[in-house]
Amino acid sequence: MSVNFTVTAAPHIRNNETTRKIMADVLIALVPALIAAIILFGLRSLVLVVISAAACVVFEALFCLVTGRKPAVGDLSAVVTGVLLAMCVPDSCPYWALIAGDAFAIIVVKGLVGGLGQNVFNPALGGRAFMMLFWPATITRAGATEAIDAFAFGNVDFVASATPMQTMNLGNLPDVSLVDMLLGKHGGTIGEVCILALLIGFAWLLYRRVISWRIPVAYMGTLAVLSLIFCEGDNALLWMAYSVLGGGAMLGAIFMATDYATSPALPKAQIVYGIGCGALTVLFRTFGNFPEGVTYAILLMNACAWALDKALPVRRFGVMKGGAGK
Repeated sequence: MSVNFTVTAAPHIRNNETTRKIMADVLIALVPALIAAIILFGLRSLVLVVISAAACVVFEALFCLVTGRKPAVGDLSAVVTGVLLAMCVPDSCPYWALIAGDAFAIIVVKGLVGGLGQNVFNPALGGRAFMMLFWPATITRAGATEAIDAFAFGNVDFVASATPMQTMNLGNLPDVSLVDMLLGKHGGTIGEVCILALLIGFAWLLYRRVISWRIPVAYMGTLAVLSLIFCEGDNALLWMAYSVLGGGAMLGAIFMATDYATSPALPKAQIVYGIGCGALTVLFRTFGNFPEGVTYAILLMNACAWALDKALPVRRFGVMKGGAGK
């Protein structure tokens, strides 16, 4: 009896997941945070997200057209980049600055290195870092919770308010309660303030098995422990709680640090990667000039993702240390 085998290239274990399905789940997970942003900051939050997502789709299509690549806008990755970048800016951010960040994220961070899956750095955070470099006020100057004109396309007039992280950067605890921190009743970027909404999104991503718990838990756990150790206030536990609930750490840990293309794929490497993100965030918050350190912490660990996978491989079944088989 003869047996015919079909020989194909790896991978040999496949499922029905596609990039489009994964990106759709990420967008669904971001809906609670977007709803919270509209409630807290007004219609301009929605307009920011729509303009950013549309700009990323246009830049992606134009880049594919110019370079002769197969159009990739249908996989929704550009939409996710646009939405995440918009979530990382305050409602006072001018639309033109956000569009410039979108262009850098899609064309430079993602496109010039080969496209989706080839990028070393998270495109949305790359776009945010670009905006921080050239227009830092568009990121750091958060408005009060009063709604800003949604259709003011230039620089907007608004009443600035100190964010919890800016207050903590001065060595003081914020004057808002922990409940308000959980619900987002304070200044900050539109996607970071409502921790409850982000946790709902986290639960959805876990349920859909889009991400694992390793990176977010290692990230936030390290952030909590080191914030307790490097407390700058009189109450270490409160300092830790506000450090965890304040700023963009939760948004970054759930939606940015877990990006497939820029994070490790192996379990041990993911744990170390998350620990590194948390440690660098505390380092930048404690000793840096800006009150927030999530963007640069994740970008630096993005550069280490490949090395961590190589350094911390899984043990192959039937293979002893050194590569010899049993």
